Amino acid sequence: MPKGYLSTTILLAGITALFLGIGYLIGGMGGAMLALGIAIAMNFIAYWNSDKMVLRMYGAREVDGRDAPGFYGIVEQLAHNAGLPMPRVYIIENEQPNAFATGRNPENAAVAATTGLLERLSHEEVAGVMAHELAHVRNRDTLIQTVTATVAGAIGMLANFAFFFGGHGRNNPLGIIGVLLIAILGPIMAMVVQMAISRAREYEADRIGAEISGHPLWLASALERIQAGAEAIENEDAEEHPATAHMFIINPLHAHAVDGLFSTHPSTEERVRRLREMAGATGPWG
Repeated sequence: MPKGYLSTTILLAGITALFLGIGYLIGGMGGAMLALGIAIAMNFIAYWNSDKMVLRMYGAREVDGRDAPGFYGIVEQLAHNAGLPMPRVYIIENEQPNAFATGRNPENAAVAATTGLLERLSHEEVAGVMAHELAHVRNRDTLIQTVTATVAGAIGMLANFAFFFGGHGRNNPLGIIGVLLIAILGPIMAMVVQMAISRAREYEADRIGAEISGHPLWLASALERIQAGAEAIENEDAEEHPATAHMFIINPLHAHAVDGLFSTHPSTEERVRRLREMAGATGPWG
């Protein structure tokens, strides 16, 4: 199993174990299963509609080979390289260079790039970015994020149950102190694991995206330029919808800690280092 998948599997197992442990402490598995059922129902709706919602949030405009032949052609060639169905292609009117992929599966996927990215990056760098986004599609990272959000949401519900209804079950030996610890630390621990999973998927999308394009240094160069652009240019739509920040190839928010405990993205420096290492290990890829 590749390292990226192994780390994701371990983290998913960890957040599941956290959920089961909290559920057991609060009131046995009955209450835990109730919270999980509610979380599944909520995230099922989001899973089927999130792509339309986020594209609408950013005013994304769908394009084809006639509207944007260069950009569309890049995505078309990369989708062929990756063995994927052609996704829907969108352009977002925004000066900050950035991009994301969305959709519940490869058959219903969409990729979007800002006008800032298309104007500021070279043809090769755009290809590196789109290969990364198609890697997310091929890896079904939207599904992984939905599963993670479901369990994290269930943990949050259990924490609320503990806080408002006491949670003085026979499985909780710490009494009210245990309730307070669950209510405060449970959601924080779930968020930390959720963000760690997001960072692991970014590393894996970098690796597979480099394989799809055949040029790791294209993506490495693009990441550096996008990072500089994101730091200099504010993305007002992203600031209004910070919950969508994890979708972008580079964090679009200005007030974020780089590679901190609560960051959804790895540091750009580390990502570039890994890509350059990959290029050196496989030959002089440009």
